[in-house]
Amino acid sequence: MIIGYARVSTQDQNPQLQLDALGAAGCEQVFHEKATGKLRERVELTACLRSMRKGDTLVVWKLDRLARSLKDLVEIIHDLDKREIGFRSLTESIDTTSAGGRLVFHLFGALAEFEHALIQERTKAGLAAARARGRKGGRKPSLSPTDVRKAAAMLADPLITKTEVASHFGVSRVTLNAALARDGYSGLPGTDSGAAGKTTKRRSKAKDQADDQ
Repeated sequence: MIIGYARVSTQDQNPQLQLDALGAAGCEQVFHEKATGKLRERVELTACLRSMRKGDTLVVWKLDRLARSLKDLVEIIHDLDKREIGFRSLTESIDTTSAGGRLVFHLFGALAEFEHALIQERTKAGLAAARARGRKGGRKPSLSPTDVRKAAAMLADPLITKTEVASHFGVSRVTLNAALARDGYSGLPGTDSGAAGKTTKRRSKAKDQADDQ
């Protein structure tokens, strides 16, 4: 049995062009779907694929009517092939019931695997580069290791408070403390200065130390 599948998106033109082409191709039954979602959301496509039996042929007007990615396309055709169901795409003149058509999809499958391998390689390379820059991947730390070293150097001055350092880097004191602890700078010593006129600074510094305990 020759079965057709037509899909029309919300931005698409009138589906009659597809339906006429499928009818001219000898389709005895046509599943017509209006879809905008992912493949798993296409109720008519699911029904179409489930209804097909060994020896049937699925016909579409164009490859992009069946799948929205090379990976999806290869998976669908591979499933049909395992079930001994043929596939034809009218616009691209592809017919998997012929030797040439089967060769085309073997090439498509190889390209899909190649694309997947490239994506994996790029992801690994990106993570490696991030680790080399001092990150492990995922969300970027609010304070980089370089920022933390600068903050620790600033806090070596007993007249500079954590509140001032946090404000300098545009983060909260909680974030500053967490970053210092993360990079091994927790419990930084703070010495009092005997300089006159710096009482407020010293009190603020002491308050920082008390708050951190």
